[in-house]
Amino acid sequence: MKHFYYLFLMMLSISAVSQDHAMHDMEGHDHEGHLHDTMVDGKLLKVNPERFDRFVSTLKGKQVAVISVSGMVCDFCARGIEKTFIKDKTVLKVDVDLSGGKVLIAYSPDKNINFEDIKKKILSNGQNATDLQIIKM
Repeated sequence: MKHFYYLFLMMLSISAVSQDHAMHDMEGHDHEGHLHDTMVDGKLLKVNPERFDRFVSTLKGKQVAVISVSGMVCDFCARGIEKTFIKDKTVLKVDVDLSGGKVLIAYSPDKNINFEDIKKKILSNGQNATDLQIIKM
């Protein structure tokens, strides 16, 4: 059973690398007018456009924290972060993009998003949160 599990994880890692290459191929595409192209705090969002659009499709009136994470190198890292944030009752939805090094977290519009709290949660999983961008939907 252990061998099957490790084989499964290896296949997920290969899939993530393939998605990363696909993302690099898409960087030249123009997605004018989409939220993922908006400037937030003076920085251009660098998230997978299709993934972002799917994530926010049901989040009208909510806010989304886009967190850049370094040190997220495997599926265990990504799943650990996801499990940590899902336990938080104020989190509405979570998406961890391993290949892009981003975590998307949806909150209610009245939630005060605290970057220090987010950093602590991500650090508890062995990674570092390096940047936070908040988008009001």
